[in-house]
Amino acid sequence: MTRELHTFKGGVHPPEHKAESNSRPIHVAPLPRKLVLPLRQHLGNPAKPVVGVGDRVLKGQMIGEANGYISTAVHASSSGIVSAIGPAVVPHISGLPDDCITIETDGRDEWIAHGPLDYQAMEPADLRMKLRDLGLAGLGGAVFPSAVKLDPGASHVCPTLIINGGECEPWITCDDVLMRHHADEIVQGVAIMRHLLGSTEILIGIEDNKPEAIAAMQAAAARMDFAVEVVVVPAIYPGGGAKQMIQTLTGKEVPSGKLSTDIGIQVFNVGTTYALARAVHHGEPLISRLVTVSGHVLRPQNFEVLIGTPMQTLVTLAGDRDGTTGVLMGGPMMGIPMPDLEVPVVKATNCILVKSAELFPAPPKALPCIRCTRCADACPAKLQPQELYRFARAADFGRAQEYHLFDCIECGCCSYVCPSHIPLVDFYRYAKSEIWAREKDKRAADLARERHEFRQFRQEREKKEKAEKLAAKAQAKRAELAVAPAEGTGAQSDADAKKALIAAALARAQAKKAEAAPKNTDNLSPDTQREIEEIEARRAKIRELARKPLESEEKP
Repeated sequence: MTRELHTFKGGVHPPEHKAESNSRPIHVAPLPRKLVLPLRQHLGNPAKPVVGVGDRVLKGQMIGEANGYISTAVHASSSGIVSAIGPAVVPHISGLPDDCITIETDGRDEWIAHGPLDYQAMEPADLRMKLRDLGLAGLGGAVFPSAVKLDPGASHVCPTLIINGGECEPWITCDDVLMRHHADEIVQGVAIMRHLLGSTEILIGIEDNKPEAIAAMQAAAARMDFAVEVVVVPAIYPGGGAKQMIQTLTGKEVPSGKLSTDIGIQVFNVGTTYALARAVHHGEPLISRLVTVSGHVLRPQNFEVLIGTPMQTLVTLAGDRDGTTGVLMGGPMMGIPMPDLEVPVVKATNCILVKSAELFPAPPKALPCIRCTRCADACPAKLQPQELYRFARAADFGRAQEYHLFDCIECGCCSYVCPSHIPLVDFYRYAKSEIWAREKDKRAADLARERHEFRQFRQEREKKEKAEKLAAKAQAKRAELAVAPAEGTGAQSDADAKKALIAAALARAQAKKAEAAPKNTDNLSPDTQREIEEIEARRAKIRELARKPLESEEKP
């Protein structure tokens, strides 16, 4: 029975340019002299270094541990000496440096001891933490830590698992070639995901412009002992987006501000699935990936590349040519320009696209928006790009959020169809970054205000305590002065003196009690209150026992 396919709104059909790089076999890139490994290669907190300058590390050794729940580890891609830990230029649109670990390779490529995991015998939580320590992150572009995505949450099950083999962006073919050559291992990774998520429906979506990959995946799926449905979907950009693939295969839409797991669906890229199989069945951390090198080069192809390899190495291997006008990491629709070809390949690097004036002519000068609404027709997220552009340009970020700015997937369809050649996505990225920066500043200001208010409260409390102590001491002093009996006053004066002495002793006791009494007993948590009550109960029991006569005294 053929699965009914659905359509999503919008989308475009840019020239594919797939044949340039998918006809050659996979080549293994040579070991570079130097590897630069950023500690921030994933969404969430950057990894925390666990090695020092001068340390010798082995291939696959953890050099940066996960720092928090949404984080993942970073590993040495080959053996060598750690030569630097600190800022270095990384593949980011800002061109700014970030913390990296640099390794001077020794040419031995010596592995740490590693072996397979018995994932079926492990507790799911332990397996996920092991995958976090193996550095697994999504290779489809978002690089979200895989251990987090493989947690089904409170429901303990995610009914539908989708493996995304769409690869809709022009020029990129690494997923296509991976499915052709490693279909069996991809499906083995699917089995592990199924085990962790408890999925009963497994779909592999592949666009119809990849016939060889479709055949390979269908053959591999037929060899499994559970049902895997390979679904051929129409080639349209951005049909390979996670939300668009979900809608095409199931007809379900992910609500605004929600995750796919909220509707019982989880999506993984085929590259992530392959890396998971390598991690579990061989104990290999994520230290390499397939990268398409295409565009203005002599031999466009796909390379198996160690993470941390300079991009210049790959461009040289593919045959660099004169007339290069720039390099993108990614495709022409969503790729970001590289500040320098010495930046390293990272987990998010699926393509290195070399530009030229012939292949990628400079865009015409942007003209004013004519409100033609072509961008709205092309938007797959059902947004109003022309309104978002207007608000972003005017720095009216509140209105931009009201128009669901953060539902924008930055696919570039709006920019592609805009007759005024406005770089719309650049404005959306600017607006998002400003909102994030302001939210960060607001959180910092709120924290500073809370600290200031607590400091003022503490100072007032200390002043009050000090005043209470001084008052108690003054009262005790007055009582002591009053006890000096006048000479020859008789028995009444002696009685008054004794009373004054007792009052002075009580005042001193109260002063000491005020000095020792804790002042932080307000707004206690239930656990702390329960602990205090247990301590007081024990004290009461001890006092009760102390008042009883000893056993020896009770006997005649």
